[in-house]
Amino acid sequence: MAETIDVTPAGEPDVSASITVTHVLYGLHALAPFTLWTLAIVAMIIGMVKRDDVRGTWLDSHYSWLSATFWWGILWAILAWAIFWVLGLATFGIGMIVLWILPVGVLVWYLYRVIRGWLCLNDRKAVGR
Repeated sequence: MAETIDVTPAGEPDVSASITVTHVLYGLHALAPFTLWTLAIVAMIIGMVKRDDVRGTWLDSHYSWLSATFWWGILWAILAWAIFWVLGLATFGIGMIVLWILPVGVLVWYLYRVIRGWLCLNDRKAVGR
């Protein structure tokens, strides 16, 4: 029978189960843009429920990172659509450019933050702003 070795540094809580949950949260956020953001809402709910399990650990930064990504993403998406409607109604050409550039920009920014955070999680490091 194989022997299990605890690699958790002394004084630090075991977060192995929470790491799995955090991977699931990143996966849900990564798929969210392709599911009309419903998976991001599911991830936020799970994150709120599980947040107390990681308070005071390096994983807490990942929950903050994902939360900030979600809320800033919503703000940027709303602003992108507001700008589109203002410019889109004024001039058709500029409005069509904005229709493609702003939402794609928000999508790229959102996925960048999810990937950056997920890579830090894989390295077992806190994620920074």
